[in-house]
Amino acid sequence: MSTPFIIFIVFLIAIVLMYNSLVAKKNQVENIFASVDTQLKKRYDLIPNLVASVSKYMQHEQSILQEITQLRSQANQTHLSDETKMQLDAKMSAALGSIMIAVENYPELKANENVMHLQHTLSEVEEQISAARRAYNQAVTDYNNALEQIPTNFIANAMNYKPKKVFVINDNERQNINVKELFQS
Repeated sequence: MSTPFIIFIVFLIAIVLMYNSLVAKKNQVENIFASVDTQLKKRYDLIPNLVASVSKYMQHEQSILQEITQLRSQANQTHLSDETKMQLDAKMSAALGSIMIAVENYPELKANENVMHLQHTLSEVEEQISAARRAYNQAVTDYNNALEQIPTNFIANAMNYKPKKVFVINDNERQNINVKELFQS
């Protein structure tokens, strides 16, 4: 075999390996986002039970309950973009956090076994969502790095691959919690 032919074969193998690596990274991002989506679906399935359990007690928080119901119906629409799902998730997290803090102000709710079970289940789902988000963010980081690094960036551009966005927390979740406010009854 001639040297140019061997160089061509090595070059071709390198191109195929880079191509396959990019495809695998893209598919991993999509697979992990599907896992996040599954966890979000679990959360959305819990919401009607939570709202039904707390609504008769929480007259002053009706606007939050309505917001949660509205966000749930938006999230259950088909054909939402990944970015829209991320935005709805951030809004839902904030609204559910408000409800869980508000529950603390209602002794009847804190003692209600059904509400306590829902809180526990929701807490577990939130932990699973958090773990899925971390896995997704790592996969997106790996994918985005491959899109920017030489020489895979040339193949990624040829394949028209675009960077993906990671899950980020919203500004409300970045703020320090006013602990004094939480203990005032």
